[in-house]
Amino acid sequence: MNRITKYHMNLVIFDDPNIRESLLPLTFTRPVAGIRIGILTIKEKWEAYLNANASIICLDYLNKKFSTSIQNDNIFINGAVCPNKNLADQVKNLPHNTAIMQDGLLLAFRNSDFDKKWGIEEECNSSAILIENLWQIFKCNGDQIRSDFKLIVNSRTSKSIDDRHTIVYGEENVFLEEGATVRAATINAEDGPVYLGRNSEVQEGALIRGPFALCEGSFVNMGAKIRQDSTVGPYSKVGGEIINSVIQGYSNKAHDGFLGNSVIGEWCNIGADSNTSNLKNNYSEVKLWNYPKRKFIKTGEQFCGLIMGDHSKTGINTMFNTGTVVGVGANIYGSGYPRNFVPSFSWGGASGFTTNKISKMLEVAEEVMARRKVKLTDVDRDILNHVYQQTIVYRVWEK
Repeated sequence: MNRITKYHMNLVIFDDPNIRESLLPLTFTRPVAGIRIGILTIKEKWEAYLNANASIICLDYLNKKFSTSIQNDNIFINGAVCPNKNLADQVKNLPHNTAIMQDGLLLAFRNSDFDKKWGIEEECNSSAILIENLWQIFKCNGDQIRSDFKLIVNSRTSKSIDDRHTIVYGEENVFLEEGATVRAATINAEDGPVYLGRNSEVQEGALIRGPFALCEGSFVNMGAKIRQDSTVGPYSKVGGEIINSVIQGYSNKAHDGFLGNSVIGEWCNIGADSNTSNLKNNYSEVKLWNYPKRKFIKTGEQFCGLIMGDHSKTGINTMFNTGTVVGVGANIYGSGYPRNFVPSFSWGGASGFTTNKISKMLEVAEEVMARRKVKLTDVDRDILNHVYQQTIVYRVWEK
């Protein structure tokens, strides 16, 4: 039987169209596998498990940024699937012209061409975690931190915390990469690991409970309260109180205020004293805006806060109701609660919205990204222009 080895495996991760639509607004600006959950993005997880670099198959306007490489022998993987060791081993040994299925859903297949039908189907030999809905990102985050922690740390030795004023519980579950610093903080890793990425910083008086991931170049500000199952993506700053939330990267929630059971995209800024409700007053099930159905759907969850697309911002003291979805490039401010679905490129708040013009939004994006020494490329501009046009239908005030 012809088996795959790491020496000639060509790894390609594809977007399942139905899942991709359900994960909007996050997938307006990234493929499904570009979503961070745990410590790593889904793409990075597969690359680590299979010891291979992956390319991406996604919509044409995104493929300008996330390119595709098809070779004679390829493993194609559904970008919504979070790998585990058993599934990764099954993928490594997948015969040519064979697919892996789980409950009728395609997880992976090996073939010479993405559009070529496979002939044999195998059932997944372990229970694969699929991220098919927005709320699963924060709901599965704690377990994914644990899984990624084992994958990343493996047999490596952590950099030590060289600060006598820091208190650590469960020190064996804390890992610091090179350049990570901690000062006068309290870290409790007894119930889950705490990962501090390269050149990250935990400042004085911060309280952290694992599972928690602070990715490369990110900061936990003075006096912050970071509760379990939370991830702060690379080059982000956080403060105030956070629980069970995922910040994708390059975003700030640097000030006081509460963020719970939420997912924040890249290049976002949450203004000082902004707060998110993650539990309804009557403790009932939360509904969340669903793009493919164009209506609010039941989540089955009692706790659900804010989902925010890339490049969105809030003014100070902004309040979000339970189960709010904010699109890409929105600017929200003012008193009162804005509606539970804020379309992309909205400007305003509870008193109403106008349009955040794409030209102005791109000016701000260029300035914000330059502060992180990242260039807003022409490809980035094309993607955001495409999203602007694609989302006109939701900005009802323009009609």
